[in-house]
Amino acid sequence: MPTRRQLLTGAAVAAGAAALPASAAYAAPADLFPLGVASGDPLPGGVILWTRLLSNHLPDRRVDVEWQVAHDERFRRIVRSGRAVATPSLAHSVHVDVRGLEPGREYFYRFRALGRISPTGRTRTAAKETGRLRFGIVNCQDFQNGYWPAYWGLAAEDLDVVVHLGDYIYEYDPSSRFADRNHTTPQTAGLDQLVTLDDYRARHAQYKGDPALQAAHAAFPWIVTWDDHETENNYASLTDEIDDTGARLFTKRQFAKQRAAAYQAYYEHMPIRADLRPGSSDLRIFRRFDFGRLLRLNVLDTRQYRTDQPGGFPGDFGLATAGTANTNGTLTGADQERWLRAGLDHSPARWNVIAQQVMMSPIKFPNPTGGVPPLVANLDQWDGYAPQRARLLDHLAAARIANPVVLAGDIHSTWFSELLRNERPVAVEFTATSVSSDFPIAFDAPLKALNPTLNPHVRYFDGSRRGYLRCSVTRSAWHTDVRTVETIDVRETPVTTSASYAVEAGTARLVTA
Repeated sequence: MPTRRQLLTGAAVAAGAAALPASAAYAAPADLFPLGVASGDPLPGGVILWTRLLSNHLPDRRVDVEWQVAHDERFRRIVRSGRAVATPSLAHSVHVDVRGLEPGREYFYRFRALGRISPTGRTRTAAKETGRLRFGIVNCQDFQNGYWPAYWGLAAEDLDVVVHLGDYIYEYDPSSRFADRNHTTPQTAGLDQLVTLDDYRARHAQYKGDPALQAAHAAFPWIVTWDDHETENNYASLTDEIDDTGARLFTKRQFAKQRAAAYQAYYEHMPIRADLRPGSSDLRIFRRFDFGRLLRLNVLDTRQYRTDQPGGFPGDFGLATAGTANTNGTLTGADQERWLRAGLDHSPARWNVIAQQVMMSPIKFPNPTGGVPPLVANLDQWDGYAPQRARLLDHLAAARIANPVVLAGDIHSTWFSELLRNERPVAVEFTATSVSSDFPIAFDAPLKALNPTLNPHVRYFDGSRRGYLRCSVTRSAWHTDVRTVETIDVRETPVTTSASYAVEAGTARLVTA
């Protein structure tokens, strides 16, 4: 396992060991890889390797980038190597889809360009057959809200893969209580949102520059999907945020251009296997991963294809009846829904996972305004699309899908729930807290007091702590630990286990572990 120093400063000192071929002559800047390295989308025989060349003095031309994959971190046993091209049109980002690797094996990788060597990353291919899968779940990392000590803890875990469920960046204008955490200033300040490709690129680069995040990326392969803040809060397909007015309110044509910029910048900064068409407002990122016959991971996109949130309520908190009446509403779009159902119906896996962004469990919340009605639903979640939720849960039961598990994020708090149909559990849901984004602490105690009565299917809730989930899955059981930090006011602080729950295969019941 690479040390923290290796994860952050890389292998430049080891340039003489298994030296890469010389690059084109150029007076390269001292640090050409300030955003680190990452890997993702692991397959039994392959993985995506990522980096981005970044410097104020980088030539505005194509740059040859060499890459190596080895069994050892000193690169004495190189198993794959090659060249890629970093182009200005994609911000000199690099995506290498390495194939021909062995399944279920650890590898080390690095890049070289213009005479500079990148940090070293560690990755792992998916196993063809495995008795256990270990993975982390993260989401919602508002840079301005605080530091990311959770990522130092995540980097030190013993995991096969990390799943990120969205809100990797936030689009808001600079405004932080920490002097070194103010957001980059967009081209048009005052909109409290990003608009141009340069806006989104600068924000992604700022987030990627955080050393804790770089360490977590360098330690494991990641499987990522976006939510709303990678583009704009609570958008739906090509519909702008409901609360936008004046200069902030975009037509569908304007928003399509904004979304195209957001999607391209996301691709440029993520270790993701996707087919980007620069300038297009469409990018398919829903995809599927199999870890032997143990676990199938269906990764959804619940933003690009959804219909607008029902009811027209400010902030999308409103009457639950608006969601139950939303018979034509969809979070996934028809094509993705069919794709998901097919993946569930024909799965060979013991556990069938739906990894997506927003909480599926029906939840009654105290009205954030304190007004009438006293209880409301978050219509940006599946509560706003209740008929589609019922359709999915009914199918899980009728088709007898083996051990369905739903993963969610978005709400900046931890929720473990049983998903019921006709008062019978048909699946469980693990909703991960945020890495740093705020949950209104004033609602923590009321929800803890009210959940046993209003939301009895919720087995665990906590809105007071930030962190991630750590999961260990075998054929007989699924075990999830809530890993949290005491504060995000400092860069480093210990991670501890706040709670542990398990699901025995075949039960769809959550029990303390």
